[in-house]
Amino acid sequence: MSAGLTSMLSTAAVAWEPKKPIEFVIMAGQGGGADKMARLMQTVVEKNGWASKPLTPINKPGGSGAEALIHLNGKAKSDPDHTIMVTLNSFYTTPLRQPNLKIDIATFTPIARMAEDTFLLWVHKDSGIKNVDDFVAKAKAAGSDWIMAGTGKLQEDQLLTDFLNASYGLNMKYVPYKGGGTVAKQLAGKHANSTVNNPSEQEGFYKAGDTVPLAAFTDKRINIFPDAPTFKELGKDFVYLMQRSVVGAPGMSDEAAAYYQALFQKVFESPEWQDYRNKRALQGAFLSGSELKDYWMVERDNHRAMLQKMGAL
Repeated sequence: MSAGLTSMLSTAAVAWEPKKPIEFVIMAGQGGGADKMARLMQTVVEKNGWASKPLTPINKPGGSGAEALIHLNGKAKSDPDHTIMVTLNSFYTTPLRQPNLKIDIATFTPIARMAEDTFLLWVHKDSGIKNVDDFVAKAKAAGSDWIMAGTGKLQEDQLLTDFLNASYGLNMKYVPYKGGGTVAKQLAGKHANSTVNNPSEQEGFYKAGDTVPLAAFTDKRINIFPDAPTFKELGKDFVYLMQRSVVGAPGMSDEAAAYYQALFQKVFESPEWQDYRNKRALQGAFLSGSELKDYWMVERDNHRAMLQKMGAL
């Protein structure tokens, strides 16, 4: 294809612009990693004047993200071009666990993977726990009285809790909340014994000296927590990351999809987003279109296997 034709097609593809405010659905509660990410992206877009209409954040955390999925799926018949969603790994687990929702993620429009977020095991500084061996000893002694606070049921945080219980012979009680920000507050307030929060969710309490990261669920140590080993270093071959992606409604027009894909690529490349990625230990390259959909299919299979292993399917 000639350069001139490519340019013409590209121009035509992005000629569409939103005609009204864009619903920016967040598949989690306020104060968590997804919420913080969405509101930063909204700020970057508005500050730079990159969208002709505003992005309007709407939190829909109910049912471990089922509320958000139903809302976005329903836009296929009404207005698929003006609703997008920030998602996490409940994008996979909730449809798998609740087939009655009749949600097929393969029908959603792949806009942009902005990052893969990391997880760490956290305790309160007053617990006296200095490392994972200390954690295992105390959690094992406490049995089901040990409270692990997390976001949602049978999604990311509970999958990690199940891994810890199975790998170390623990019987921690998992207590779900609607957002990572609330979870972080539960640990800081000593209403829970541990969490597996993302760095952005624990950042304030960590900087205040209230909470301590013990180990990371990553392939390599996280640069902003150099003293926290990976579970791989500790002999557990387990790595778990969470997508931070922007998803469009089923039935979105090709022109609208191209518009949002180009918009969020600009956000990804912005100094503000790159700075946020570095400070929050986010990983993963930008993905869009068919590459992002292929990624979803692989991750859905991986999560199906994890849920089957823990008896949730």
